[in-house]
Amino acid sequence: MNSLPSSPEAGRRALLLILAAGFLACGLYIAYSRATESVGFPLDDAWIHQTYARNFAGRGEWAFIPGQTSGGSTSPAWSVLLAGGYLTGGEIPFAWTFLLGALCLAGVALAGQAYFSRWAGEVNWFPWAGLFLAGEWHLVWAATSGMETALMGLMVMLAFWQLSRRPLRWELAGALIGLAVWVRPDGLSLLGPLGLVWLLQQGRWREKALAALRSAGGFAVFFLPYLLFNRLVNGSFWPNTFYAKQAEYAALQSVPFLQRLASELALPLTGPGLLLLPGFCFALWNGWRKRDWVVLAGGIWFLGYAALYAMRLPVVYQHGRYLMPAMPVFYTIGLAGSAQISRALPVSRFAYAFRRAAQLCLGLVWLGFLWIGARAYATDVAIIQTEMVATARWVAVNTSEGDLIAAHDIGALGFFARRKLIDLAGLVTPEVVPFIRDETRLRDYLDDQQVDYLVTFPDWYAHLQDGKAIVYQTGGRFAPEAGVSNMAVYRWK
Repeated sequence: MNSLPSSPEAGRRALLLILAAGFLACGLYIAYSRATESVGFPLDDAWIHQTYARNFAGRGEWAFIPGQTSGGSTSPAWSVLLAGGYLTGGEIPFAWTFLLGALCLAGVALAGQAYFSRWAGEVNWFPWAGLFLAGEWHLVWAATSGMETALMGLMVMLAFWQLSRRPLRWELAGALIGLAVWVRPDGLSLLGPLGLVWLLQQGRWREKALAALRSAGGFAVFFLPYLLFNRLVNGSFWPNTFYAKQAEYAALQSVPFLQRLASELALPLTGPGLLLLPGFCFALWNGWRKRDWVVLAGGIWFLGYAALYAMRLPVVYQHGRYLMPAMPVFYTIGLAGSAQISRALPVSRFAYAFRRAAQLCLGLVWLGFLWIGARAYATDVAIIQTEMVATARWVAVNTSEGDLIAAHDIGALGFFARRKLIDLAGLVTPEVVPFIRDETRLRDYLDDQQVDYLVTFPDWYAHLQDGKAIVYQTGGRFAPEAGVSNMAVYRWK
């Protein structure tokens, strides 16, 4: 199999280039956010992981609220990795979190380069595909988000890289998929490509049966402990977030499925991905023509992954963060197909000019969206810092330790305020999931629990906060500029 260049010296150069590109891209996003407002995370959910990590490192508990074991972390593997940053002291280990993200981004790019070379049939010391992935704006945003997204992307690319190898180590492929579930439950979807490659491979049935057993064994080593972990933590085999997010956005399923699917598939096309769409289609057609089941498995998995979210969690906000782990597969196949198209063109001056023009266009769009993405990332961070973090710091100073806070966004509150919380999104308060969008029942529940304060954006609920006095509102400028009201604290009783 062709992967990174076979020459050790050329391979080292490619490795260093990809590492440098990934770290520089992440550094650009972090620097832009600092110049705009401050260093932080573009999602409140990132603070949930930080809170679990801090409690795990400092108290040995798997808890969001100290002393209350809960399954509110979607990614146990990511939270445990983040916990390493708290072992060295310091309030917020930004450097450790961003280092992990940059390394995951570089890993995605390296695995993508190997995967690209397998299909493009090119052996060149200059890692075009790896550099593209290291600077693709969705992936850089994911790497600097403080979330598990980039790590999940790395697990996906490692799984497909392993499937493309010959001979295929079935137990390792299964183990990678089992480990991916610890990063995000949707890692389970990677069993589809594994099963397709197994089903369509050549060989005697005895060999295929042995391959199935080896894959199942490798998968079970990690997957069975994952089920046991969730069972012990929250009484079910899946984390609370698996149910809460679907319940919260269930109303979106009223939109026709094809419209939801189109919205999901459009996400990786925002930017240079649009220019790779013909290459993606060509690579799949070429894969079918040559009976190359691994590239077909990658393309089918990407489409199926998008369809899965269109069916169960059809949200496209925050630049499509739920689909971001699948985007490297689309980009890599698209790059490989584009290279195949380029080689299929006849030798002529026109073809040469067309190739160079296409490459220049792709490079300019890639670079332009890297910068546009940095601006979007900085704005996202600024909103979280001036809304969620600012509110959490106010709550920490102006409420009593015994006060009970109900909130829809609990990440920063849990990290900075350290108060007793009721999570209206159901991540650490799963009992609200059955009536998560029923405001009448929510009001009754908050009254029964004798809540002291409600923290939310005023436009998130239609009537939940009716009759409640605002005791604090942030006044930050970034949220209104984005069309969102300022977060408020209401006195509940």
